[in-house]
Amino acid sequence: MWNERRLPRLPPEYYQGPAHVLWTYVAKDRRTGWLNDTFHATFREVLLHTCARYHLGCARYVLMPDHLHLICVGASQNSDQLKSTRFLRLHLPLDWQKQAHDHVMNEAERERNAFTAACIYLRNNPERAGLVETAQDWLYAGSLVPGFPNLDEWDSASFWKCFHAYQKFLESD
Repeated sequence: MWNERRLPRLPPEYYQGPAHVLWTYVAKDRRTGWLNDTFHATFREVLLHTCARYHLGCARYVLMPDHLHLICVGASQNSDQLKSTRFLRLHLPLDWQKQAHDHVMNEAERERNAFTAACIYLRNNPERAGLVETAQDWLYAGSLVPGFPNLDEWDSASFWKCFHAYQKFLESD
């Protein structure tokens, strides 16, 4: 039966270290009605713990009415996005479809301009879906790097500056 099959995964090493991965989690049965300020606050808290625990930065997340997207980047050789996605899904107060969809970005997609374009494309999803007039009007999106609460989500240079500072912090331990 289709809904019991697992999506194909790359070998675990593709999700470790400095991997750049686009994740999509879909609410079980495409359920809606859960997206609100309380869920967003809980999501950010759990995402912060996830990023700190698994040495990640979240370059972009967008919460949509029945699913969410994340672009996460490994900040150290100890980063493990397969473990991080299990942790995040386990601690979010919502039932998800059996397995998250992922896209491990290749070398060309990780180049700064291409990566920035992917983050902008993701950020504009609510506008393309007709949920808001401009992406800036959507309240349920952002970026997150542990230790940088004032990260400017609209400035990709700000993400990279904070992310590299986070990497240096991890290297100093």
